[in-house]
Amino acid sequence: MAEYAHPESVVSTEWVAEHGSDSNVRLVEVDVDTAAYDQGHIAGAVGWNWQSQLQENVSRDLISKSDMESLLGNAGISNDTTVILYGDNNNWFA
Repeated sequence: MAEYAHPESVVSTEWVAEHGSDSNVRLVEVDVDTAAYDQGHIAGAVGWNWQSQLQENVSRDLISKSDMESLLGNAGISNDTTVILYGDNNNWFA
């Protein structure tokens, strides 16, 4: 993965296959159109909608810290969780 500016921040599909079900790993699919998640996703992944869950609709800014904490907590993500993000539009929102 040397072609990435920060390859240490990218995992391979092999890594996901080996660690995706680890108790301290959470896979999150971030989509604009969550129909992609509904049609199929990595086993165990949760789905987040960029427009309705991660963005303030009026200001079009990111959600507040408290809203993010709630979203993370509801997804089973804590300070000790490794979070792997992926999604539609070539992972644009991940």
